[in-house]
Amino acid sequence: MLKRLEIVGFKSFAKKTVLDFSNSTTAIVGPNGSGKSNVAEAFRFALGEQSMKSMRGKRAEDLIWGGSHTVPRANRAAVTIVFDNSRRTFKIDFDEVSIERAVLRDGASEYSINGSRVRLRDIEELLAGANIGETGHHIISQGEADRILLASPRDRRAILEDALGLKIYEFKKREAEKKLEKTEENIAQVNSLRRELAPHLRFLEGQVKKLERADTLRVELVGLAQTYFAIEDAYLAQEKIKVAGEKRNATERLAVVSVELDRVADPKSADHETVQRAEALRRAEREVVENSSARASLSRDIGRVEGALAEVKRRASAVAREPYAKVPREELEALRDEVEKQAQTVAGGSVEALRAALDAIAAAVRFFFSRHGAPRDDYFSEEENAALKLEQERSALAEKYAAASAALENAESARARSREAMLALEETGREVRRRILDLAQTKAREEGEIAKAEAREFELTLLAESLERDKGEALAIAGTATISYAPLAQLPDGERKVQEDRKRVLERTKIRLEEAGGTGEEIRQEHKEVSEREAFLATELEDLAKSSAGLGSLIHDLDTELAKHFSEGLTKVNASFGEYFALMFGGGGARLTLEEPEEPEELEDGEEESSDEPEKEERPGIEIAVNLPKKKVRSLMQLSGGERALTSIALIFAMSQVNPPPFLILDETDAALDEANSRRYGDMIENLAQKSQLIVITHNRETMSRTSVLYGVTMGGDGVSKLLSVKFDEAVSVAK
Repeated sequence: MLKRLEIVGFKSFAKKTVLDFSNSTTAIVGPNGSGKSNVAEAFRFALGEQSMKSMRGKRAEDLIWGGSHTVPRANRAAVTIVFDNSRRTFKIDFDEVSIERAVLRDGASEYSINGSRVRLRDIEELLAGANIGETGHHIISQGEADRILLASPRDRRAILEDALGLKIYEFKKREAEKKLEKTEENIAQVNSLRRELAPHLRFLEGQVKKLERADTLRVELVGLAQTYFAIEDAYLAQEKIKVAGEKRNATERLAVVSVELDRVADPKSADHETVQRAEALRRAEREVVENSSARASLSRDIGRVEGALAEVKRRASAVAREPYAKVPREELEALRDEVEKQAQTVAGGSVEALRAALDAIAAAVRFFFSRHGAPRDDYFSEEENAALKLEQERSALAEKYAAASAALENAESARARSREAMLALEETGREVRRRILDLAQTKAREEGEIAKAEAREFELTLLAESLERDKGEALAIAGTATISYAPLAQLPDGERKVQEDRKRVLERTKIRLEEAGGTGEEIRQEHKEVSEREAFLATELEDLAKSSAGLGSLIHDLDTELAKHFSEGLTKVNASFGEYFALMFGGGGARLTLEEPEEPEELEDGEEESSDEPEKEERPGIEIAVNLPKKKVRSLMQLSGGERALTSIALIFAMSQVNPPPFLILDETDAALDEANSRRYGDMIENLAQKSQLIVITHNRETMSRTSVLYGVTMGGDGVSKLLSVKFDEAVSVAK
């Protein structure tokens, strides 16, 4: 079954070394320190050994070729074992199985099967199926021949179970126990989740009950809403039609009144005539005031002049005067005519005409004196001159006064006519104004009706908006059923107050429904999800319980099967062990026995047994009882080194006979044997080679002679182990 071993960089094998195991027995020989035992340790290494002590090292780095003065050190060590799997001993669908392990300088190990990276656990399961266990019962390293004798009863039982091929059951049981532990953890987690869900589920159930009560309110709300909305729609429609008709009629009446009012009280004609007559009256009154003021002023001036003239005449009456120079009568009459002409010109004229007349009179006087010369001073006295001037001034003022009086009379006449015109206009417009007032009142009344209709329209608009909001709220709370109603053809009899009472009841019902949770779809959905989650967890818990029960049953069956096979195997091993022991010692006997269980310690009064941790079932270990010929031995410790070696060899061979491993590696297990026992040892090897492939590391010539292939291990000055091989069949043929 074992085809070859490939070693690269492992311990003293610095270079790639291949050992071909094509025969049933192979011997590896060589001087001490040449590296023979490194071959056995290479097997241990490749098969997953984790103890550095078993491979004579402290760290993983110690397994890598450390270098010499001629060969540099390696960065990794790798060992590959190749098996023939044509009979499918390994549970893998390949005719050849290659198991490789490599270790790096950082201590990391890499495992592969047929070139594919795997875990150590995968390799252990694969080897356990082929009766190559982790206890290493099939590899007896140097100095470990009596390891099984020195082991504790429990370790000895583990070695025996490994040799009997029961490790596969142990793997299955361990896997089942892990699954059971994981299942129990899952059960605990599911129970924890259910405990967490329980309060929330109870809360949701209470909420769902409230929602069920809310459904009753919702049905009630739907009925109330449909009745209220149907009546309100009909009411609003009827009111809108009524208000629209009233507004239309008022608008038509307002148009008629407005046209009539515009016709009666045309602001353009009435205002224009009134303005004209008022302007004429104001102008006449202004002329009266101006002319009256001018005449009063002239009257004051005349009075002043007459007073001054009287005073001058009084002083001049006593003074004698010489006669004046004689002037032609025609000149005097011409001067008089000019003055009268100018006086007539200014009659009824304005102040400007009076001033022009005075200027003309002054010019005529100057012309008169320019022809006849000024009077001499001796003709007139000073008083007479003054009196003359005052006379002239009084005459001028008298003319102006007469003109001002005429103008004032004309202005007063014009004012009287204007006043009569205004009175006539007022009398004529009084009836018109009364008609206008009546029309204006009618217009205002109609405008008030229109404003009232518009206010009612606005109020109806607000009511319609409020109704739409109420519909939206009802739709959100109770669904589309609240607005799914047939319109009313006619309003029911009843006051508006009844409809307002319906609205108050509707509002209270909406509030109660909102407090009850509204539609509650989210809560119902959450309750459904939580209930489904609870049901799922319950189902999951039931499945886990079934799985736990199944795993417990599987573990029990595995324990039963393990106990059965162990009992049968122990009986067979004892039979072979006795035979081999008698053969090795020339008599006597040996057998394996189960360790007697320890009795539990008695508890003192008042002391209770602790039950915090579950008791783990302890399987009894294996004891070895020997009976040497001609010698009474009570303990294995009383055996000599050779006797322990013979006993170990007998037990190892007995276990190998009952359940032969694919290969068996013996590293100098015959070192302590004498010549006679060496022959017996050789006979046992030949017998065992019929069932297992043997690799024997030895110095014993007798043992060498019983093998088919001989590998010699040597070591040169560079510290590197090298191989030399000899096949005895070919050597005999060559020798002949």
